[in-house]
Amino acid sequence: MPLDNEKTVGDLKEAIKKFRDERDWGKYHKPKDLALSISIEAAELLELFQWKSEDEIDELLKDPKYFASVEKEVADVINYCFALSNALDIDISKALLNKIKLNSKKYPIKKTKGKYKKYTEL
Repeated sequence: MPLDNEKTVGDLKEAIKKFRDERDWGKYHKPKDLALSISIEAAELLELFQWKSEDEIDELLKDPKYFASVEKEVADVINYCFALSNALDIDISKALLNKIKLNSKKYPIKKTKGKYKKYTEL
């Protein structure tokens, strides 16, 4: 069974906080620096896909080493997002569910199903 079905968001946030605290890194985990780190790690994730066609990416993702690189960069992005939520006391589940609710209003199924346009273009 995947860990996604066993660990809660709270468990993950606590693990990230514990890792930080064991190293006395809390003094470095300021919102600005964490937001910058999210962007930096997202750029590293993008770099793995840069200049590659969809077919090339499909093939590369079959390679365990390449897939592991993607997985590590995704984890880095999520790690910093969770660290930022810890620093700002953001309830991730609440924030995400609220955002889905807002997006549901901006992108009603009848207007958007099968379409990629931004809500301002509908």
